[in-house]
Amino acid sequence: MRLLSWDDMLEVIGLGALNYDKLYIVERLAKAGEEVGILTIKEAPGGSAANTIVGLSRLGVATGFVGAVGRDPEGRFLLEDLKKEKVDTLGVVAKEDRSGTVIGLVEKTGERTLYIYPGANSSMEIKDIKLDYIDSAEYLHTSSFVDEAQLRMQTELVSRIKPKISFAPGLLCQKYGIEKLAPIIKKSHLVFLNEMEIQALTRLSPERGAEELLGFGAKIIVATLGEEGCYITDGKENYRVPAIKTNVLDTTGAGDAFAAGFLYAMLRGRSLQECGLAGNKVAAKCIASYGAREGLPDKI
Repeated sequence: MRLLSWDDMLEVIGLGALNYDKLYIVERLAKAGEEVGILTIKEAPGGSAANTIVGLSRLGVATGFVGAVGRDPEGRFLLEDLKKEKVDTLGVVAKEDRSGTVIGLVEKTGERTLYIYPGANSSMEIKDIKLDYIDSAEYLHTSSFVDEAQLRMQTELVSRIKPKISFAPGLLCQKYGIEKLAPIIKKSHLVFLNEMEIQALTRLSPERGAEELLGFGAKIIVATLGEEGCYITDGKENYRVPAIKTNVLDTTGAGDAFAAGFLYAMLRGRSLQECGLAGNKVAAKCIASYGAREGLPDKI
C-alpha cells in the first residue's frame, strides 16, 4: 500500500527496529528466586523510532519507515499496523529471520524492564536502504539497534543523505559510548536523550551534558527528565518545561511519544519552548495507557 509517490515530500522517515512487543503487567518485578503474579498480558507493535513515527502520523504528519521484519505472522502484523497508521512502508524489507521481539515486565507503578530479541532488525544493511527514498523527507528520525553492525550502517547513512537528522539513541548508548555515537551526533539537528542516557554518555548533569554534546556538532539537545519535564538547549537559548500531570500506567514508549510531539511542533514552526510543551503533552497521553502506542493522540 503506497500512500505517496517518491515525487511527494515526506516530512519524516523513521529508521530503526520494528518489534513485536509482549507486555506482562505484574504485581511487581521479581527478585532472583521469587515468584510474582502476572495481572494481564498485552501484545502490540513496537520499536522506538517506529513508535515516534506512528505518533507523528496520528498527528497528521506525512511519514514513512525504513526497517526490517521477518517472514512470519509477527512481521505481517507489524507491517499491516504501519499501513493502518498511514505510515508509508516502501522502505520496509522482509528478511529470512524471525521478527524482532520485546518482552516487557511492567509494574503497577508504571516502571518496566525490557528483554530484546533483535531478530530481523539485526539483518538491516546499507544495501537494503533506498537513499533517494530517505532523501524525499525533511527529517530522518533514527534510534539505536541492538547490534553494532547497524550502528555502523547508521553512521554511513547519515553521511550520505540530505534530510535533517533526529537521533534518539536510547539506553543502548551506554553500550556504545560517546566515541561511537559522535559521528551521528555531529550530523544531528536534534538529539533526544533522557537523564540517565546523558549521564551515561557524558558523566554530567543534563544541563552540562547537553552543552558538551552541542560541542560535538548537534544543533539542539533535548533531555527528558521524567516527572520534571524536559530541558532543551541550542547553545543560545535553554528552557526547562514542566511535565504534564497524569495517571501513570506504563512508561513504555514515553520518550518516543515525547519525540513525536516535539518533532510535530518543530515541523509546524513552533518555538523550542512550545516544542517541549508539545512533547510533554504527547508523552503524558502515552503513559496514561499500557503499551507504547495505545495512548498516542491524534491532536494536541
